[in-house]
Amino acid sequence: MSVPILYVVLAVAALATAAVVAAPLRRATPKLFAAVVLVVPVLAFALYRIVGTPAALDPALAAASAQADAPTMEEAIAELEAALRRDPAQPEGWRLLARAYAAQGERAKSRDAFMRALEQIPDDPELLIETAQARAQAAPGNQFDDEALAQLRRALALDPGNQRALWFIGVVQRQRGDDRAAVETWETLLPALDADTAAALRTQIDQAREAAGMPPLAPAEVASVSADDGAAPGAGLRVRVSLDPEFAARVRLRGDATVFVIARAAGGPPMPVAVERHALQSLPLEVVLDDGDSPMPTAKLSSLREVEVLARISATGSANRSEGDLESAPVRLALPADGPVDLVIGAQAP
Repeated sequence: MSVPILYVVLAVAALATAAVVAAPLRRATPKLFAAVVLVVPVLAFALYRIVGTPAALDPALAAASAQADAPTMEEAIAELEAALRRDPAQPEGWRLLARAYAAQGERAKSRDAFMRALEQIPDDPELLIETAQARAQAAPGNQFDDEALAQLRRALALDPGNQRALWFIGVVQRQRGDDRAAVETWETLLPALDADTAAALRTQIDQAREAAGMPPLAPAEVASVSADDGAAPGAGLRVRVSLDPEFAARVRLRGDATVFVIARAAGGPPMPVAVERHALQSLPLEVVLDDGDSPMPTAKLSSLREVEVLARISATGSANRSEGDLESAPVRLALPADGPVDLVIGAQAP
């Protein structure tokens, strides 16, 4: 299929999807309906430019596309901002805007947009968790404040056993030096996890136990709290990201450079279904990609059977893809994954 035809197909599909998602708004708020139908496809194509595969396009067509007057991510965000100024009573619009801000690294704006959404739907557990996480990410040292903790506890009250809420509550307890409480929280979470994720959490539990003056989990205790491992789906996709040692030895990289960890549908649209942003100095690092990392509310990691995962160092620190960025080889795998995915940036192709 030629690139122009492909763009037409993608545009039609994006418009159709946006129209279906925004259909409930058609009668109540026709102006916002029109804005969402316009903005969602624009955001989708902007995200494609961030994490797509331009090398697969013909160079001449790619150059022509770059020069075209196509909407940018910033323009798409501006359109959504304008729509919400006209009609702010749209929680899903605020949630979409918050995720777009997060993808751009605008953490304070992301926090504030999530708060606007939460004002309108205060009993949505996932939104409560996203808002608490956004508050921490916008705070010095990624510290969860009292309001964020209250949001996490509210989410857990609405959805008992919510894995992300339990995990973050344990993180808050560790941040505040209440290591014994963190142990109790995380041990409650253990039985719901798959074997690999549970093993990683046990490491955190043992560190918290040591800080609390408690012995590590004995083998019998491990067997007890892990008896149900594998009975429930994992909390997300574990990804380990590192730099190739030889590459790191010969190339000087800024420690504050930005690393994006990305999951997208395998064989499908190139837009991300989950993305996290970290500092290069954090490598090697291990993250868990899940539905909370989705930049688009209509595309969830948990809804996919197969994904492609990659890590990218941004040369500019911007979410927009640019010349000079470095990527790991993409890894394709089925979900749920049996174990963590290893991504090595700078490794020579075999």
